[in-house]
Amino acid sequence: MKLTVNGNPLELDHAVSVRELLTVAKAEQPDYVTVQLNGEFVDHAGFDDTVVKDGDTVEFLYFMGGGAR
Repeated sequence: MKLTVNGNPLELDHAVSVRELLTVAKAEQPDYVTVQLNGEFVDHAGFDDTVVKDGDTVEFLYFMGGGAR
């Protein structure tokens, strides 16, 4: 199974959930990451039930807070 994760190709032997992909792809701070699957945001509650399929594009997004000067 071939995926694109954060713009990089990734090959897996079988389909995985979004939660499993976070581990396999070594996502930083998986409890705080926002996941976009094929351009659609995945709710954190759906990480276990949403399965990533061959050809999917996944982005791990990290939002950083900051203030104005």
